[in-house]
Amino acid sequence: MSRAVEETPPLYAGPVKRSMTIAGHTTSISLEPVFWRALEDSARAADLPLSALVARIDAERIQQIEPPNLASALRCWLLVRAG
Repeated sequence: MSRAVEETPPLYAGPVKRSMTIAGHTTSISLEPVFWRALEDSARAADLPLSALVARIDAERIQQIEPPNLASALRCWLLVRAG
């Protein structure tokens, strides 16, 4: 299905859980569909698989003195990138 005809995710939908492998371990991440779409778009723009982009953000997250949970870090990364 082409990008132009895909449905826009609902703005106020609840979180959707996905599992992916990051740095050799499987983890589950719960994000709202609009955030999944934004991450997918960002990964596509960077020519990376989604899991590689998430791994990159995770690596930045764990370097913080008090790292937030991964879902929070992903949302913040997207917000900063959008601003």
